[in-house]
Amino acid sequence: MFKCCGQTKSTERVINTNAISTEEATPTEVWKPPLLLKKLIISGAPASGKGTQCEFIQKKYGVVHLSTGDMLRAAVAADSEIGKVAKEYMDSGRLIPDYIMIDLVKNRLAEDDCKTKGWLLDGFPRTLEQASALLEFGIIPDCFLFLNVPDNMLVERVVGRRADPITGKIYHMTFNPPPADEDEQAVLDRLVQRSDDTEEKVKVRLEHFHANIEAVKDKYSNVLVEIDGAAKPDEIAKAVVKAVESNT
Repeated sequence: MFKCCGQTKSTERVINTNAISTEEATPTEVWKPPLLLKKLIISGAPASGKGTQCEFIQKKYGVVHLSTGDMLRAAVAADSEIGKVAKEYMDSGRLIPDYIMIDLVKNRLAEDDCKTKGWLLDGFPRTLEQASALLEFGIIPDCFLFLNVPDNMLVERVVGRRADPITGKIYHMTFNPPPADEDEQAVLDRLVQRSDDTEEKVKVRLEHFHANIEAVKDKYSNVLVEIDGAAKPDEIAKAVVKAVESNT
């Protein structure tokens, strides 16, 4: 109920008393706006927990999850023009230029599933140049989620990671070890550590990340939401929902 011009009105139902009697009056159907497609970006340092939250966001909102790694592999497999150029850089061990990554993302976002389901960009853009290019193309997110985790915790998370080469599952020797069952020792014996998951190398990656991310965040300051990535995953998920639904 609210008051307007000295009279009390109800927002719950509208009855046209000039057309029908009060006995026949029924509430009109409440109009509900169509669901808005979510256009989201999630960012954070290596091991900040983006993967866990991307899986949650995709399931909750039905958006298309887009990671540049997946897009690159798909482009190479499809033997597209962008894929051919990207493959040359990948095979030579060189960094893929921004213009290739930007074209790759722009073309992917133009596909039908992104138009009908919405999208979630995972860890992109990473640089000011990439962010500026997306904005120039009119690719604007409703919400830019940033998972904030202290560097010392990130190092601990990365150094303890191990991958199962058979199942592809990622474990952490402290926080998420293999399940304790009769196969535990067999799993432990085959776990491998990525070559760049050492303390020395992750610190270099973090330096590179920090050197670029502030400029990216500035570009999205009007839709930026920083979330405590050191919290428990379910608490982070609640914060993500609050941020997304407050900005879309």
